[in-house]
Amino acid sequence: MRKTILKIIKYAVLFFAAIVLCMIFLSRTYNVPSFQKKAGIQYWDLATGSKIGYTHIPAKGQKKPYPLIYLHGGPGGYISDRNIEMLSPLAEDGYDVYLYDQVGGGQSNRLKNIKEYTVERHRKDLEEISKKIGARKVILIGQSWGALLATLFIATNPGEVDKCIFTAPGPVYPIHKDLATIKSPDSLRLMDPYYSNREGNKEAGNIRSKVMVLWAEIFGKKLAPDEEADNFETYLGSVVNRSTVCDTTRILPEAGSGFYARVMTFKSMEQIKDPRPALKKSKIPVLVMKGQCDNQPWGYTQEYLELFSNHELAVIPGAGHFIWVEKPAVYSKTSRDFLNK
Repeated sequence: MRKTILKIIKYAVLFFAAIVLCMIFLSRTYNVPSFQKKAGIQYWDLATGSKIGYTHIPAKGQKKPYPLIYLHGGPGGYISDRNIEMLSPLAEDGYDVYLYDQVGGGQSNRLKNIKEYTVERHRKDLEEISKKIGARKVILIGQSWGALLATLFIATNPGEVDKCIFTAPGPVYPIHKDLATIKSPDSLRLMDPYYSNREGNKEAGNIRSKVMVLWAEIFGKKLAPDEEADNFETYLGSVVNRSTVCDTTRILPEAGSGFYARVMTFKSMEQIKDPRPALKKSKIPVLVMKGQCDNQPWGYTQEYLELFSNHELAVIPGAGHFIWVEKPAVYSKTSRDFLNK
């Protein structure tokens, strides 16, 4: 009898192990929009090895001396049609506007060696893009993670930035986690979004996606091919992005995110050289835009105001982390008013 029970347990364990292995190693599909090539996309082949897809909106009328470069969120994000729509009016003001997909996302190439997805790679790509454009200085608009990328560019290229707009900026790294506990002034009337990133990650995650992350971080390898991994990232974004707005009906699932670019770039943030000493010396004009229900803690936003002495703060009522989704007219006007002073 005892041998029979042990045999049953043995086969049950093997059966359970087989199920788990199938859940980990068998590919998965997700009901998400398919990734499409954008009309009018152009490409830069950078000295770093990145093939970067970008959109150029040429300046109209009397051309301003410095072009504008938009840095999307993520890491692993992409340029959406709404980004292009929101920044197009700046071309009417005489600015050459460039919006590019960072390597590993959107229209840009995916890297075979995912260990090359690092913060430093993104920073060097931006330096090379600035050279490609050929301007003595540039204007940066950094959204969320793009704000951190902008700070690193400013810290290492202090004389090459004319102005900067930080929209819903993420924390400066190396991160000071104690800043997350700082309460915002009551006068700003900030509020938390209805959903959190943590809730979204818990809802969307599965065993295979979790092992994909660990496989990448530990071994530096792709457990799933880019197409499957990026489809999961699109699915994840459709759930997590509920935390980026005040009104969750405004979120539309879009394809373009890069899974491995996100995972590995975040991992590399542990090695970032602190840009704060260099940023405190900066005198460039800075605008910080924050949605009323932005999911980023106030303390992280406040640090930008402390680091940049020549700053302005604009809190946008009725908007979240993706300000342009809910308040496109206000986003556009606030940006234009600041740049055209």
